Amino acid sequence: MSQHTQLPPPPPPVEIRAWPDREAMLADRAVVLGELVRGHVSPGRLVLLWLWGVLGAVGWSLISTAMITFQENYDLVGVVLALILAVMGVACLVPAVALVCLGLGRDREIRRLLHAWGELAHDPERDVRLRKPGAALLWLLMSYALCALGLYTCIAVPATEEGLGDPYGLVALIMGLGMIAWITGLIGIVKAFAHRRWVARVLVGVPAPEPLFSLGGGAHR
Repeated sequence: MSQHTQLPPPPPPVEIRAWPDREAMLADRAVVLGELVRGHVSPGRLVLLWLWGVLGAVGWSLISTAMITFQENYDLVGVVLALILAVMGVACLVPAVALVCLGLGRDREIRRLLHAWGELAHDPERDVRLRKPGAALLWLLMSYALCALGLYTCIAVPATEEGLGDPYGLVALIMGLGMIAWITGLIGIVKAFAHRRWVARVLVGVPAPEPLFSLGGGAHR
């Protein structure tokens, strides 16, 4: 589900529902929930979030480089170069922030639709495919690692500021990159926990997937 793909509508009110039978309703519910889950915690969405983070990191790097250039060169050439770098940085950072904000709003709408369609009925057999424990774990582990790296960077850099001399622009560069990594990772952690909470609260009665092989080595049929 791309950023520009229209989300499915919420389930119709009870008084105007026109499903011919329960099976048809469950089939539509499964299709909609599958699309919503893919749009929320698919690996592709994780890659897209990280791409937005990379775009923001590039923008902040250019802005910090402009600060360093302006500090070290007060002549006309240095000022012009710093201005060019700053404009390029803003051109990268602002769209990245806007895309993240739009993505957060879209995720909030997806979660609202997940609850609405999930509470429409219970279908344990089809709902097994919606649990996505592997995707949620991928989001959690990758986001936790990125969040920890960013937080460490934000804490470690001020402690070594004296060893860096007097390059305040370099300190701002490293701390800004750490903050971007921390925020990106935090968003991923929140999404992973939100998906698991939805599974626990809405997909009531969904059995755990059966193992491919029994402990004795025989395959399940």
